[in-house]
Amino acid sequence: MPSITRRRSDAADRRGGVENQILDTVARLLAEGAGFTELGVQRIAAESGVARSTFYLYFADKTQLLLRLAASMSQTSFGITAAWRPEAGVEALTATFTEVIATYRANAALLTAVQETSAYDPAVRDFWDGRLEAFRDNTRQLIAAEQRAGRTPADIDPAVATHLMIDGGDRFLLRHVTTDDGSGDAAAARELAATWWHGIFRRPAADRTR
Repeated sequence: MPSITRRRSDAADRRGGVENQILDTVARLLAEGAGFTELGVQRIAAESGVARSTFYLYFADKTQLLLRLAASMSQTSFGITAAWRPEAGVEALTATFTEVIATYRANAALLTAVQETSAYDPAVRDFWDGRLEAFRDNTRQLIAAEQRAGRTPADIDPAVATHLMIDGGDRFLLRHVTTDDGSGDAAAARELAATWWHGIFRRPAADRTR
């Protein structure tokens, strides 16, 4: 008698295969220069080798597909940044940003689509802000812990500093990977690390005697 569990597993594998096929196709089309706004479901389905009706079995619309791609990319980036701890020092932070820049560069077309779509789609804008919040929360916790340990000045506002570091860094990284040919990646990683390290984590304490 055929295994019901096996049949369900086969169906799940097929479903996952088609889903990934569609996601990979859109990532490829974006990388080849297709604009997400002009990229219709019919073309996505055709390029993926599936029927238009099949597309809608996996995604409610193009926006959901974009969010799935962006979620995967941001999770990878978060894993890289969350692994760094201040005790590792500025050199390790530079290495962290080198990895982050490589991730942004590999996903530059996708991130450009997210930025462009965010301008008119609140769902995408709120989604990306929500993804950045994970980075903000991690950074706030790091700053607060360093303040308690006396290694970061107590007068730094963790919330304000974090928005500057994360939101500003996100915009800088996207602009960098879309305007630089890669030759400036090392300098970008070094300057980002130095800004975080000397500007926040190891900023000299203010002289209150003046």
